[in-house]
This record gives sequence, structure tokens and C-alpha cells, in this order.
Amino acid sequence: MTTMTMIQALRSAMDVMLERDPNVVVFGEDVGYFGGVFRCTEGLQAKHGKQRVFDAPIAEGGIVGTAIGMAAYGLRPVVEVQFADYFYPASDQIVSEAARLRYRSAGDFTAPLVVRMPCGGGIYGGQTHSQSPEALFTHVCGLRTVMPSNPYDAKGLLIAAIECDDPVIFLEPKRIYNGPFDGHHDQPVVPWSTHASSEVPEGHYRVPLESAAVVRAGADLTVLTYGTMVWVAQAAARETGVDAEVIDLRSLWPLDLPTITASVRKTGRCVVLHEATRTSGFGAELVALVQEHCFFHLEAPIERVAGYDTPYPHALEWAYFPGPERVGRAYKKVMGG
Repeated sequence: MTTMTMIQALRSAMDVMLERDPNVVVFGEDVGYFGGVFRCTEGLQAKHGKQRVFDAPIAEGGIVGTAIGMAAYGLRPVVEVQFADYFYPASDQIVSEAARLRYRSAGDFTAPLVVRMPCGGGIYGGQTHSQSPEALFTHVCGLRTVMPSNPYDAKGLLIAAIECDDPVIFLEPKRIYNGPFDGHHDQPVVPWSTHASSEVPEGHYRVPLESAAVVRAGADLTVLTYGTMVWVAQAAARETGVDAEVIDLRSLWPLDLPTITASVRKTGRCVVLHEATRTSGFGAELVALVQEHCFFHLEAPIERVAGYDTPYPHALEWAYFPGPERVGRAYKKVMGG
């Protein structure tokens, strides 16, 4: 075990799989010599060579389209789209090709590829570097969508994604690359080294793709969340005194429905939390699932906290970002306060 940031854990996952499987290749914009805009692939080209780790033109459709062809012929490409905001030119390749390949070929071909994308706000990226488009992927049959919240899960989930025979959209909240973030932007940055989840095995291990984690046990209410908001949810529990049970979904789709239903049936109350815009966000699906499976156990209406239905603002970033105060108000409301 060694202490890692999320960046180091992701790099370690790719390093392990490049060594373990000669069919794994890593490519994308600036991921080779430069090591990626966030340095997630730093040193991998020098270690594994330019045929295994290499740069691609600034053409997301070309990057993903090439990866699909590679995957159909037996390789396991791991590609990086520099920011999740930039995936749109590759929408057709992701939705109409990668997600459909197994179905359209009656299982003769698969698309074992991973598309890594930094997502979310909290770094003053403005409207075109802060988007959280996870709901667009969970809507697509044939895709798996994953978002880790800590270094241990990041490495284990990425290894599992690379080994998976389905296409995996792997979203990485860039605000927590170097440390957890509880939403208090005016307080000192906390490094990952202070948290147990930064203790990461150096070798191969997997975190199952369809597994959620109860990161904080509680009796008052259940919080369904993922990514950066996992840390905000816990901060809101501390600051309000509400004994919230916080569930980190990790795998958004397919998701771990038994863990969700067991928690909501125990607490009788539920808050759904995500950074993405509210309307048609993934939280709407979570609310529907809880209503369908836990209706007679609910003691109060389900509350939803999300980003606002506007482009991500630069000057008003912290008014937009669902912080502990806004989350805490939802806790108190669902508790009847």
C-alpha cells in the first residue's frame, strides 16, 4: 500500500494494465510526451513506448472512432478526452457505434474501450470546462458510466473498466484530483494523504463496476450521491448534526440498486445530490427508482439538490456549486425542520 492522489492512482491503474495486458493502449490529446493536461499519464510513454502511449490530434470524434476500431479487433484502448465538455463531437461514435456494437453484431464483436474524461466544476473553468454530462451517458443503452470519489476507488474502478468487455465512460471529478473537497472554497486545501482512501495497493486489484459504497453510516436519512458531492454530503451531515447515511454510487449505470433500497428502507428519508444541472439530471432517475422501490417506507418526500439550470458561471461559481449550506437545508427539510 502507498499513499496516492487520485491522479497518481489513475496513472497507476493504467501502468498496471499496460504491463499486464499487451492489448492495452493509451492515447488522446497531449497524453503522451506531455503526460496529459492534469498529468494523469505522466511518464507512461517513457516507460511503455510510443506505440502503447501516444498523442492524438484535437479531434474527439477521431479519437473515439479509432478506439472503437481498435476494440473491435481485440485491443483495449483507454482514451482521454481532455475535458468532459469536449465529448460532444464524439457523440455519434459513442452512442451509435461503441454502445451498439455488441447488439448489432449479435455478440460477435464487443467494444472494450474506456473513455476517460475530467468533469465538474470548482476550478474556475467557466461554462466550457466545468460540465457534468453523466446523465447523457446513463441514458444510452450499452454504455457503462462510472465516477469515483477517491484514489482507492479510482484505481480499482479504472482497472475493472479496462478489463470490461463493454464501453465504459469514466468520469473523473477534477476538483478532487489532488484532495477531497467539502465545498468550502475559502478554507485551506486538504491533501489526500490525510484520508484513509488514499491508501492504495501498488499492484492489480478491482473495484466491481456495479457496486456502491456506504461511506458514512447513519439513521436519519439516506443521501444518494457520487463524485465530489460525496465529500459535500458528509460535510453537510457534520455541520447540521443530521445523522445522514451517505452512499457513494461509484457506478452510475448499471447501479447497485440493492444497496440503495436497503438504506432508504432503513432510514425512511432520502436526499439526492449531484453537481450537474437539475432538470433531466441523473438525480431524476434516482428519485424515480427510490419512489418505485421504497414508496411505502418513505416518511417524507424525496429532496433533490443539484446545480442550477444555467451554464456553469465563472464569476458566481460558488453560488452555483451545491455546497454544504444548500445541502444542509435539504437535510433539515426532509427531516421536517
